[in-house]
Amino acid sequence: MKGKVIAASFFLIAVVVGYTVWDNQRITIAKQDIIIKDLPKELEGFSIVQITDLHEKEFGENQERLINAINSIHYDAIVFTGDMMKNNSTNAVPFYTLIEGIENKRSALFVPGNTDPKSYRTSSNSLEKSEFVKHMEKKGVKLLDSTYTVKRGNAYAQFVNFDWSLKTENKLEKDRNNLLKNKNYPKKETTNLIIGLNHFPVVDSHIDALLADPSVTFRYYDLIMAGHYHGGQFRIPFFGALFVPEAWYEKSGLFPPQDRVKGLWEYKHIKQYVSAGLGSNGPIPFLNFRLFDSPEINVLTFKSGKAE
Repeated sequence: MKGKVIAASFFLIAVVVGYTVWDNQRITIAKQDIIIKDLPKELEGFSIVQITDLHEKEFGENQERLINAINSIHYDAIVFTGDMMKNNSTNAVPFYTLIEGIENKRSALFVPGNTDPKSYRTSSNSLEKSEFVKHMEKKGVKLLDSTYTVKRGNAYAQFVNFDWSLKTENKLEKDRNNLLKNKNYPKKETTNLIIGLNHFPVVDSHIDALLADPSVTFRYYDLIMAGHYHGGQFRIPFFGALFVPEAWYEKSGLFPPQDRVKGLWEYKHIKQYVSAGLGSNGPIPFLNFRLFDSPEINVLTFKSGKAE
C-alpha cells in the first residue's frame, strides 16, 4: 500500500511538472469588453492589446510564437505596461526582438515598470531619454511620458501616463523636467475616452489615499490599465493567488483579495484592468516560473452600454 502511495505521488508530481513546463511556454489571449456609458459610435469596438511583464521571456525563436499571436489580432492600439526586463539586467534583446516583429505599431505606447531601465538620464543641466528608450522608439514604440491621442472620426481616445498625471506643479518643479503639466491633461468634455496606463495596479486603499491628499488632483479615467502582479505567479486551483507584491495590502499582499489580482474591477466609479502578463520574476532563480498561471496577452474592446 505504501509503495502505491509513493508511486502515485511521483506520478502526480511528474504530471504537475510536465504541465507547468508546457503551460509556461504557451500564450493565451484574454479578451475583455469594457462597457462605457455614452461611448461615441466612432469608438464602438475600439480595441487595445496589452503586453506586460515579459521579463525577458522568449516564446519561440526570435519571439516567433508571441509575434504571430499579436499579429493575428486586429487592434487600434498596443500598450506595453512595464517590466519588459528583469531586475538589474541590461538584456533588452527579447523585448526589442518582439517589437521589431509587430506589424501594427501605428499607436504603440510604453510605460516603465520597476525592473526596466530608467526612461531618462539626468545631469546638472540636461535631461534626455535613456539609450533603452531611444532604441525602443527607433523600433516604433513610443514612451508615454504625458498624453497620446488617437482619433477615430470625430471622436478621441486619449492615453495618459497615470503616474505623471498625479504630479502637482510643485512636484514637477522638484523633478526639473517639465515633461508634463497638469494643464495638458485631457478634459472629459473634450475627450471621449480617457485611458490611464500604469505598471502598478492602483488598489482601493491607494485610491482612497489619493482622493484624500490635498496636494494631488486625482483625474477622471474611463479605465486604468496595469500589470505587475503576474496574476499571483503561483496560483492554487479553486483558490487563486497566494501572494501579490502590493505594499498597500496587509501583510504586503499575502492572501490578497482574489477579485483584485487580475482582470477587470471597479472602485468608486473607476474601472481598472490588470493583466497577468507573460513572464515571471523573483529573488530566487529556481522559483522564476508560473504555476497554474498561464502567460497571457490581453485584448480590451470598448463598447457602449449602461454603467453597472
